[in-house]
Amino acid sequence: MRKLLSGLLFAVSGLAGTAVFLAPFFWPQLTQSANPTTTPLLTSLLLVICLVVLLLELQGEAISARVVAMLGMLVAITAVLRFLEVAFPGPGGFSPIFAPILLAGYVFGARFGFLMGALTLLVSALVTGGVGPWLPYQMFAAGWVGLTAAWLPHPDSTRRQVFWLSIAGLVWGFLYGLIMNLYFWPFFNGDAALSWQAGVGWRDTLSRYVAFYLVTSLVWDAGRALGNVALIGLLGAPVIHIFTRFQRRMMFQYVDKMAEREVVRADSTTD
Repeated sequence: MRKLLSGLLFAVSGLAGTAVFLAPFFWPQLTQSANPTTTPLLTSLLLVICLVVLLLELQGEAISARVVAMLGMLVAITAVLRFLEVAFPGPGGFSPIFAPILLAGYVFGARFGFLMGALTLLVSALVTGGVGPWLPYQMFAAGWVGLTAAWLPHPDSTRRQVFWLSIAGLVWGFLYGLIMNLYFWPFFNGDAALSWQAGVGWRDTLSRYVAFYLVTSLVWDAGRALGNVALIGLLGAPVIHIFTRFQRRMMFQYVDKMAEREVVRADSTTD
């Protein structure tokens, strides 16, 4: 029941986020100014979902409390990386936060990865003063980065694991920008051929958006994609080893000693 409820919460979160991001393709009209109620509502929805999922985790096995503590530590460390990124910006859209999110989601699972991504963007926004109407969109997108990392193949070879994570880092380097641009594109007032226009149909809207992305964001996002590949290639193997070791130590199985003795005694009597 606990897993079912947790899965339902993630489904609701995914549907809500998808609906918000795809709105420019299906809404016949959009105002040319951001709705002041949208941001707090989306942020509240995400915070409630994250809080409920954490509580559900704590109601499970005793080890979950340690996993939640691990989540908090990783969120804090990655938020500091975001602060360093703001203080010392890298080339293009490079950011050091996506590699840890991908690695955590890959080793600890989809729920952990989603929480890691969403909470990292929230905490880092509070640290860097980056709170604004873009925040819930960033939380959704970063959460999906960690969520999908768990769906990657998990071969026995660490080198192959790093390979799959590098592919994911490359793809998400571009996909994150592609998704995030949907937040502000309807309010873009530049070239008419690249701007959102009401009532033109979703196919024409899609072609306009692709053109907008190629012209304004492709090169910028290439810095993020290549940075993800470089960081995962450099740190992927040792971090996977550390995370896997922690996971194995924290996961244990309860053994009923009394029942075990009864089984041994029964076997002795039979012999």
